[in-house]
Amino acid sequence: MGSDLVLDFRNLKTGTSSFHYSFSFLPKVQRDALRTVYAFCRTTDDIVDNSIETTKNIQRLKEWNAELEKAITGQSSYPILNQLISIAQRYHIPVVHFKNLIKGVEMDLIKNRYESFDELKEYCYLVASTVGLMALEIFGPRNEKTRDYAVNLGIALQMTNILRDVRVDARFGRIYLPLEDLRRFHCGEDVILAGSCTQEFRALMEFESSRAEEYFRLSQQSLPPEDRRIMFPATIMERIYYHTLRRIRAVNYDVFNHSVRVSRGIQFLIAVKYLVKRRLFGM
Repeated sequence: MGSDLVLDFRNLKTGTSSFHYSFSFLPKVQRDALRTVYAFCRTTDDIVDNSIETTKNIQRLKEWNAELEKAITGQSSYPILNQLISIAQRYHIPVVHFKNLIKGVEMDLIKNRYESFDELKEYCYLVASTVGLMALEIFGPRNEKTRDYAVNLGIALQMTNILRDVRVDARFGRIYLPLEDLRRFHCGEDVILAGSCTQEFRALMEFESSRAEEYFRLSQQSLPPEDRRIMFPATIMERIYYHTLRRIRAVNYDVFNHSVRVSRGIQFLIAVKYLVKRRLFGM
């Protein structure tokens, strides 16, 4: 693999992520497996994150995908990929989920506009739902329908990320909100790229926030009762992100002038709340 791709998994900042609070109460063997999956996802994303070297980074992703293929026989030059495949084999995680994530990350290099929500939904599935499907096998669901929960929750989480990060994405010329919705609410691309929180922009954000909330609702409805207990880490993640969505609404959708974040303290309290509910009520 090219020497330009420098990967340092020791410095992954899992402690500052909602992943940390969602998974920290799990048994060590599951925690370690999820940490490996997270390292793969985070590093795949970091290869292209906010970079302008499109052609070079497409090549880097192709090389990364090729190394993933080599890891299937334990021959990747990157130990983390060999370890990832070992985890995949142990928990029966389909390799297609790893490949789909790479495909989704590549979309950030070749696509900076989405005409319809159907297009955006596919992107959300590739970069977020696939991560949930990877983690799902480590949790060990009893009901096949729990996969619908992982897919719906992934879309909800990624939609929340998109709404939170409109300002950051605009700086790089990216608009993830569907263009058909911009036209529907008479909100021009120039408004978003200029960081103008107009009434039209607020109306657009309200619409997209309701859409994200609908996927949070769908995720809750699609989680079978028999798997609620083992999926409590995902429930913690869900609540943290839902809290983020509420904060976006609390600033009246002015994400240009407000940094919407859920503090580590609040994330910790949310995690403890659901841990207690799990232990007391089996939820």
